[in-house]
Amino acid sequence: MAPPPRPLNDDLIAEILLRLPPDEPEHLFRAALVCKPWLRVICDRGFRRSYRAFHGAPPLLGLLHKLMVMQGPPPDRFASTTSIPEFPHPGSDGRRTRPLDCRHGRVLVHMLERDSSQGYLVWDPVTGDRHDLPEPDVDWLIYSAAVLCATDGCDHLDCHGGPFRVVFAATHDREDIIVASVYSSETGACSVPVRLDNTCKIYAQHMREGRVHGHMAPYYIPYLQPRRGTLVGDAVYFTVRHDNAIVKYDLGKDRLSMIDSPQPEESDIALMAMENASLGFACIQDSRLYTWLRKVDTEEAAEWVQYRVIELEKTVPVVNPDDEPLVVGFAEGVDVIFVSSGVGLFTIKLNSGQVKKVDESGVYFSVLPYMSFYTPDRGRLLSIARTH
Repeated sequence: MAPPPRPLNDDLIAEILLRLPPDEPEHLFRAALVCKPWLRVICDRGFRRSYRAFHGAPPLLGLLHKLMVMQGPPPDRFASTTSIPEFPHPGSDGRRTRPLDCRHGRVLVHMLERDSSQGYLVWDPVTGDRHDLPEPDVDWLIYSAAVLCATDGCDHLDCHGGPFRVVFAATHDREDIIVASVYSSETGACSVPVRLDNTCKIYAQHMREGRVHGHMAPYYIPYLQPRRGTLVGDAVYFTVRHDNAIVKYDLGKDRLSMIDSPQPEESDIALMAMENASLGFACIQDSRLYTWLRKVDTEEAAEWVQYRVIELEKTVPVVNPDDEPLVVGFAEGVDVIFVSSGVGLFTIKLNSGQVKKVDESGVYFSVLPYMSFYTPDRGRLLSIARTH
């Protein structure tokens, strides 16, 4: 009789399990339940570090979205894009909420209380950690905000815990200016607001053209779009309604500036973080997805260059052939664009053109993708790991 096969050692088990895809966490959770040796390997801190490094950018686990002001609040729902259960939404207790951003393992939500008090919540769906922060001292009319990890040297593969910052940008309620302020979890306070006004040449030109051509001339105001902000390097970018002008907040210099867009006439667009650390821009025309990147030699010598064109007519289904899909967001690190049609919400991978349906049809304006590694060291198997 042949001798029984020798069991695999932990190193070989780890090498095999490393290759389980992170975009479906259920595979790793089921593997952890196979036997005690597998559970021990998967719940080991070294394996979890190797797993994240092996796969690179965190996978898309789910999404929230926000609407334009006139469309009202979005549904209080965290839509899971995997087989794991949906994380409980902060508004599930009946409070009104307005989700603003998802980035670096965190979700930023504006909490709209029943009384006059308001504030913000930074929430980690995987760990359940919640951090309340106050309203910035800004008289805002319309606003957007971005949350980001503030840990020096972080590769953003596992941003759970640690310091963070929130960049708040808004159109002022009484002045024709845009302001920005930054909250730091380390100081527990917001910075003194900086302003974008006519001292910026492009902004001054934008205001002049807005008053001449705008629908509400001569009462045109710099209406900051409530889209998700885009982080590229050490800057966060937002858009303004007229001509899709782009507002840049430089974190290092604590300064606001304005950039012209490559397609000012399109209403449904998305800003992107390109793989070469450049700002990107996307929109749909004639059933084609067009993308641009901003080539920068110096701040004064920068230009938009068309990057890629993807045919959508046969890949993204629509209800009415006359209704084109709309660009509604971008997932950083994985080069995925979100496109909405009357059939549903779809992702498109820029490098391959692969299309995947991730949610049902609805009104989408700005998708907030939640990206994080969800491994058995957290969630449902945490208590099991502690008993072995």
